[in-house]
Amino acid sequence: MKHKLIILILLSLAGASSVLAEQGHEHDDLDDFSGIEIEEESHEHADEGHQHEAEGHGHQDDGHEEKGHGDHGGHDDHGEEASAAELSEAQRRMAGIETLVVQRQSLGDAITAPGEATLNAYRTTKITPRTAAQVIKRHVRLGDQVKKGEPLVTLSSVAMAEAQGALMQANAELRRVESLGRKVVSEKRFVTAQIAYQQAYAKVNAYGMTKKQIKALTNTSDATQAIGEFRLLSLQDGTVISDDFMVGELIEAGHLLMTISDESVLWIEARLTAEDAARISLGSPARIEIGQRWLSGKVTQARHTLDETTRTLAVHIEVANENDQIHPGQFVHVVIEGSNQQQGIIVPVEAVLRSPDGDWQVFVETSPGRFEPREVEVLKTVGDQMLIEGVDEGETLVGKGAFFVQSEMAKGGFDPHNH
Repeated sequence: MKHKLIILILLSLAGASSVLAEQGHEHDDLDDFSGIEIEEESHEHADEGHQHEAEGHGHQDDGHEEKGHGDHGGHDDHGEEASAAELSEAQRRMAGIETLVVQRQSLGDAITAPGEATLNAYRTTKITPRTAAQVIKRHVRLGDQVKKGEPLVTLSSVAMAEAQGALMQANAELRRVESLGRKVVSEKRFVTAQIAYQQAYAKVNAYGMTKKQIKALTNTSDATQAIGEFRLLSLQDGTVISDDFMVGELIEAGHLLMTISDESVLWIEARLTAEDAARISLGSPARIEIGQRWLSGKVTQARHTLDETTRTLAVHIEVANENDQIHPGQFVHVVIEGSNQQQGIIVPVEAVLRSPDGDWQVFVETSPGRFEPREVEVLKTVGDQMLIEGVDEGETLVGKGAFFVQSEMAKGGFDPHNH
C-alpha cells in the first residue's frame, strides 16, 4: 500500500510538469507574435503613411516577416532596392564609363563587304632617280618620319658629273660676258652665253639637283667639285614605307628607291557587287571593323569598271588612321550605309546588352551617378550602331561601360523588369 501511494505521487508530479512545459511553449510563441506586433507598431509611429502597408504584411509562416516584397513572393531577398546602380565618380572613371545624350539620327541599310587597307595614293610619293647612278649614302631608314625637303639619299652619276661640268663652264662664261658689259660684248655673244647657261642649268635640274644645290655648285669656281653627286629630297611629310636599295648599288633611271607616305589618312578598298554598288554614293558613311575596334570613314571613290575575275566593283573608303591603328595590306570588315535611310534613336552597339531574362536593355542615368535599366527594342543594326526604341531624345545613357554597370547591379540581385 505504501509503495502504491509513492507511485501515485510520482505520476501526479510528472503530469504537472508536462502541463507547465506546454504552457511555457505557448508563452514563448506569444512572445514571438508580440515582437512582430511591436515592430509593426513602431513602423506605424515612424511613418503613419505606411500603416496599411504594415498591416498588409501580416504574420508569415513560421513567425517570419517578409520585408520589401509585397505581393512578389517569387523574388529573392533583394527586391526593389537593387533596381538601380549608384556609382561614384571614382568608380565611373576607373571603369571607363562614358555617357551620351540620345539624339535622333539617320541610319541606312547595311552593305557589308571585305576590305583591305591601302596607302592613300594622293598622300604618297615614290623616290626614283632620273638618270643611272650609284648610291653613295643613305640618310634615312625604313620607318623613319621625314619632313618635306629632308635629304633621303645621296647619288653619284657620270651623266650628272658631265652636266655639272657643263653648267660650271657656262656659268663662268656668262659671268665673264656680264662683267665686260654690253658695250664691249656683242648682243649675239651675250645671248649665246645666257642660253648656254640656261640649258646647262635645266639639265642638272632635270637630273635631280634642286635649285639650292645648283646655287651652291655655281658659287664655286672649282671644277673639281663637279663629281656628279646630288641628293634626292623628300617631296612631302610622311613615313618611309620602303627603301629597296643598298649603299654602293648601281641603279637605273626610274628604279624605285623609296616610298614616302602620309599614313594619317588611309584608303580601305572594298569590293562590292554591281547591285550593292548602285545603292551607295560618294560620301556614303562607312564603318570599318578592325579586331574589336570600329573606325568611321566615307566613300571617296568608286571605279567604273568591274573586275574581270571577281565581277566586283572596287570602292575606296577614306579613314583617319589615328595612333597608327591600320597598316597597309591589313584585311578588314566594311559596313557601308546604303541610300535607304531611317530616322530614329541611334546608339553604339556596346550600349545595348541582354538582360538576365533575355530582353535588350540600356542603362539610363536618372540622376548623377545613378543608372537604371530600361528595356528597349532593337529595330536595326548597322556595323557598331543600333536603331532602338524605348528611350526618348535628350535622355542620358551609358554609351561605354554598360557591362560594368550591369555587373554591379547583378551583385545586388536586381529585377530585370524593374518591379
